[in-house]
Amino acid sequence: MSAVETLRDWAPHVTVAAVAAREDRFLLVEEIAGERRVLNQPAGHLEDREALVDAVIREVREETAWTFRPEYIVGVYRWRSTRNAKTHLRVTFFGSVTEHLPGQPLDDGILDATWLSYAEIKQREAQHRSPLVMRCIDDYLAGRRYGLDLLRDVLS
Repeated sequence: MSAVETLRDWAPHVTVAAVAAREDRFLLVEEIAGERRVLNQPAGHLEDREALVDAVIREVREETAWTFRPEYIVGVYRWRSTRNAKTHLRVTFFGSVTEHLPGQPLDDGILDATWLSYAEIKQREAQHRSPLVMRCIDDYLAGRRYGLDLLRDVLS
């Protein structure tokens, strides 16, 4: 395969993630990834023809059983995994959670949805799914906020 073919076939994995805070605690999920137990924000892949805002609402519901209301964007992150060499383009939202459906089954691979303090998250940094977990929380705490109107779906 030529270098031109490799570049033409390459595409990042587009994902969304949610930072939700309540009483100085953050909503995280414990999940299995690559045969290890990890901590992550509720997050997942954008589906075909899905708006980014709709994707983050769906992912939070599927992974935590909470209803998420996005309020703004914390950041857009490009990260290349050293484990599998895949590049991820992640849009992270901040928002509030409202209704909780504790009887709802969680997505495959999700072991638990939990609220942790900043200190608890920092203490478990070796378990983070990626460096984006801490970076997104730190950016939120630093006051990074971009309006949802930054996003545009251009449909034709």
